[in-house]
Amino acid sequence: MVDLFEKMERKKEEGMRGVPLADRMRPRSLDEFVGQKELVGEKAFLRSLIKQDKLCSMIFWGPPGCGKTALARIIASSTKAEFVALSAVTSGIKDVKAIIERARINLRTQNRRTILFIDEIHRFNKAQQDAFLPHVEAGTIILIGATTENPSFSVIAPLLSRCRVFVFKRLSDEELKLILHRALKDEERAQWGVEVDVSETTLDLIIHLSDGDARRALNLLELSVEAVKARQGIQQGKVIVTPEVVKEVSQRQQLLYDKMGEEHYNLISAFHKSLRGSDPDAALYWMVRMLEAGEDPLYIARRMIRFASEDVGNADPQALVVALAARDAYDSLGSPEGELALAQAALYLATAPKSNAVYKAYEDVRDEVQATGALPVPFVIRNAPTSLMKALGYGKGYLYDHDFADHYAPQEYFPEGVRRRKFYEPTGFGFEREIQRRIKWWEEKKKEFLKRMRQEKATKNSATRKSATRKSATKSEESS
Repeated sequence: MVDLFEKMERKKEEGMRGVPLADRMRPRSLDEFVGQKELVGEKAFLRSLIKQDKLCSMIFWGPPGCGKTALARIIASSTKAEFVALSAVTSGIKDVKAIIERARINLRTQNRRTILFIDEIHRFNKAQQDAFLPHVEAGTIILIGATTENPSFSVIAPLLSRCRVFVFKRLSDEELKLILHRALKDEERAQWGVEVDVSETTLDLIIHLSDGDARRALNLLELSVEAVKARQGIQQGKVIVTPEVVKEVSQRQQLLYDKMGEEHYNLISAFHKSLRGSDPDAALYWMVRMLEAGEDPLYIARRMIRFASEDVGNADPQALVVALAARDAYDSLGSPEGELALAQAALYLATAPKSNAVYKAYEDVRDEVQATGALPVPFVIRNAPTSLMKALGYGKGYLYDHDFADHYAPQEYFPEGVRRRKFYEPTGFGFEREIQRRIKWWEEKKKEFLKRMRQEKATKNSATRKSATRKSATKSEESS
């Protein structure tokens, strides 16, 4: 079995033929490593662990091209432990078991530890990750996993609890420029074969298109140089790389985005919160970021439909109509025409009055239903389509609102067992001001109605008592 780094070494032995510039320019020591100063700076904790060869099981988490695998290679060259590297894309349980067996033998016979580096560890499923647990726990292997996805989601909790997570950040523009300058100056590793002239303006464009990814920056530089060499038929002499060449090679900026990973949730969260915060410019920015990165426009439309009810609600009932219309418009037009309808809806929602009263009312009612269960419907508001149901009292006493003045007849609609309370509390924003006014009017009508009912009941009771008194007096006279 040949591990990941052994394959790289073989390519070196073959004269680096076919090895991308990004691999040729990987740092060979901590002093060459660019970026991640919080992790491997002069007095950083991880640097001291590497220097002292006292490594623990770790997870390297960060965006592509930020130095996770490069740092693993530096560890491989500096540790006294046996270092084995695998890629989760091409390896399976069989490979892992073979490494663990070899690690057991090394530990038992030579008292030598084994460091197992797994690139893209998030590609291993739960069962595959479970296989590491007892061996990490027993100290048979020291596991180092690299991942671009949030380990909270992509690494199983028992394994994560046994590893220290180191968070890698995307590289800054200055750090990318340093890496590119090194590549232009290091003829031994870069192997340009020609004099390469790249202006600072061109480098800035490469950096902009690379989005903090050193691998992408170096690959783009290499492709641009090769494009000029191929176009001009140059094998010796001077190659001038212009911004136009870089744009032609790059075609389209590849924005960092993983539809199933953390970045997906980060961006949609930023979009939703910008809408809620009534910032139309930020909302439009995050929406376009997602669209340009390849997000499904209908997913964005569905989120806006949800937002229209959750965060705008009845403060502007038209918001839901606009969101639904935008979804239908995109469904009808497709890209790119339909994306303008999504932009229109996003701007409408961001500038609409906000209310979460509908959302809060729904949550409160759901809690009430879960607490009180399936209480029976009061007889007074049950349907009575058959004579038997009428005989049993279904619908008896129901007050038909349209038979009353103002088409309103206050009566109790809650079942017994539910404490009478207000679930929906409209705010004073937008159309909910009008809803507040209506509710207040109904409440006044209800008070008047109940007062009248009490008066009528009191009058009826008084009349009943007087009638009973008269009947009693009549009986007394007749008996005497």
